[in-house]
Amino acid sequence: MPSLRDVELARERIDDQVVLTPCKRSLVFSDLLDANIWFKFENLQRTGSFKDRGALNRLLQLSEQERARGVVTASAGNHAQAVAYHATRLGVPSTVVMPETTPIIKVTNTERNGARVILEGGHLSDALKVARRLEAEDGTTLVHAYDDETIVAGQGTVGLEMLEQVPDLDSIVVPVGGGGIISGTALALKSLRPDVRVYGVEAAAAPSARVSREQGHPVMIESSETIADGIAVKRIGDITFPLMERYVDDLFEVEEEEIASAVLMLLERQKTVVEGAGAVGLAALLNGRVPVRPGENVAVILTGGNIDITRVSRIIDRGMVVDGRAARLLVRGRDRPGFLAGLTRTVAGAGASVLEVAHRRSFADISVGDVEIVLHLETRGRDHVRRIVKLLEAQGHQVEMDV
Repeated sequence: MPSLRDVELARERIDDQVVLTPCKRSLVFSDLLDANIWFKFENLQRTGSFKDRGALNRLLQLSEQERARGVVTASAGNHAQAVAYHATRLGVPSTVVMPETTPIIKVTNTERNGARVILEGGHLSDALKVARRLEAEDGTTLVHAYDDETIVAGQGTVGLEMLEQVPDLDSIVVPVGGGGIISGTALALKSLRPDVRVYGVEAAAAPSARVSREQGHPVMIESSETIADGIAVKRIGDITFPLMERYVDDLFEVEEEEIASAVLMLLERQKTVVEGAGAVGLAALLNGRVPVRPGENVAVILTGGNIDITRVSRIIDRGMVVDGRAARLLVRGRDRPGFLAGLTRTVAGAGASVLEVAHRRSFADISVGDVEIVLHLETRGRDHVRRIVKLLEAQGHQVEMDV
């Protein structure tokens, strides 16, 4: 198992080659949560995530023969980009196996950073099988995304920086996928400050750490699709699991809508682009999963910002719906001239914007003389939508709300 000394040596090794990312107190979220909320901006690393730390620490310890033969890895994106970038910079050939579901931006960036990319399998575990086969066939060195002592030690350098940037830290919230960053960070923090509470957060669609903790050993799960693709891991690591059992105080899960809302809030209120996996910690805080006492110092690691632009728009739309700022109303009434005009006047008078309108006659479950109008609205929130519904109902319309 890696030790605190391994983390300290990793920091000495990579210190001048990775970004000392800022850790800033968020005024907006501190007020919202009645605590001092600190964001560790690992999305500002050279390749957009904390993965730079572990990948570089591993690559710098290759022998000359291993460097010449090259490395292979399997990754859903962030580790892939980190290995590709630093391997190319160090003159080491790299091959990256990525699941076929990997966001386009991560595939493109990995290729741009100099790696040979192979797309195969639906999940990281499938890609890892291919990488292990290539390791055996080609004599390359496997650089595991998380289940490696040197990777864990490299990620643990986050913990050392946190104690310097927030000396009176009370607790820290960390996203959990394979367990690399939380096990390394927890090891560093608990070795120096045993009183700091370490909380892990997973996507409810891929709770491998929680299931493994319940079973007492690493367990393979069947994960579902999630917008937090960077932590959609079917099995926690054999090295990371015992470290998490020893050092991590508790694990929590968040739903897809909560993750989408957190991404949107970081965009709007913190002016920060964070991918789904990097936003799960904030999602857990906003939805009351993580215990927070008034006035305490709580750090959240924003682990990555490599989000597909096409996915950003979908996440924003979904987050707007979750917050009630986008709503769909189904309004039924007599099919008479001026019916639609009256509806839009009411909606406009209430301060909402009509984004889209659709008439439904033939396929709606209504009488022949009626019409159903589908209104897509932009509103100020759920209470605003309810007021609009009451206004329409007061005019005699039948209204169904879908927010």
